[in-house]
Amino acid sequence: MSNAPSKRFQRAIARYSLRTASWLLQWLPPSAVTGLTNFLVAVGYGLVGRQKKIARESLKIAFGDSKTDEEIAQIVRQCFHNLGRGMVEMLYYLSHPNKVEQFVHFEGQEHLDNALKQGKGVVAITAHFGNFPLMMLYCALKGYPSNSIIRPTRDQKLEKYLFRKRKESGLNTVYAVPRKECVSQSLKVLRNNEVLFIPMDQNFGSAGGVFVDFFGQKAATATGPVVFAKRTGALIVPMFIVRDGDSNRHKVIIEKPITLVEKETEDQTLSYNIGVITHLIEQYIRQYPHEWGWMHRRWKSKPSSPDAKRTGV
Repeated sequence: MSNAPSKRFQRAIARYSLRTASWLLQWLPPSAVTGLTNFLVAVGYGLVGRQKKIARESLKIAFGDSKTDEEIAQIVRQCFHNLGRGMVEMLYYLSHPNKVEQFVHFEGQEHLDNALKQGKGVVAITAHFGNFPLMMLYCALKGYPSNSIIRPTRDQKLEKYLFRKRKESGLNTVYAVPRKECVSQSLKVLRNNEVLFIPMDQNFGSAGGVFVDFFGQKAATATGPVVFAKRTGALIVPMFIVRDGDSNRHKVIIEKPITLVEKETEDQTLSYNIGVITHLIEQYIRQYPHEWGWMHRRWKSKPSSPDAKRTGV
């Protein structure tokens, strides 16, 4: 309890800082935004020692000795730099939605269009990869009925502000908790033939998910995408966003739908197909390691036994 006042103070500072930055970005010219971004990223990088430590540990788990300490340090710097740039970009674009199309474009848009023509909705599986909120915003601005499963922040006042900003941009929120309501809302939007974004790359805990291979280690993973697809007939369409070098431009890559494979039992079907999805996410991270959020403890939960729910992938 002694830490409660300190946490409330930290959350208040973060909340007002976000609102102040959002207000400033409404009026600053693009050149000034770039300068502000570089300043904030440089200052912020010096204040996230714990997160940098977690990122280095995660990279070691994923790549072992295949990357040198210098390579890992470089990925960590690029990762945090992209994260900081992405946050400022999102605040800017939320205030200037008319500018988004100048900096974002689709690759493989026909896969999304064809999937929606089936009339059963689209489960857009993705990851905390690149500026993924910008990808969702872009889809909403392009006229796709877009929803995202989101875990609410602990600061209720901040969450109300973020919810309103998402709503104003056309991106609807499906809260991850409570679980029963999340499932109900997810099925509803899919049956309305809408797009449901589900990030699939974070630790799901030891209950309710499956353990699948991720960089050679067992990782607790949600089964929602496969469950929703089987219950509604919605297609699972992988979508990722990648920054074009060091520029402010981004490419949204839309893959062909994933064909679900039926196994002998329901558990085997879930494990196998979630393993296929997770393997695809891993491929993107291997290709663009600086685009993923390594500061998350992806392998925190452990299976009860070494053979727990193997994927066969």
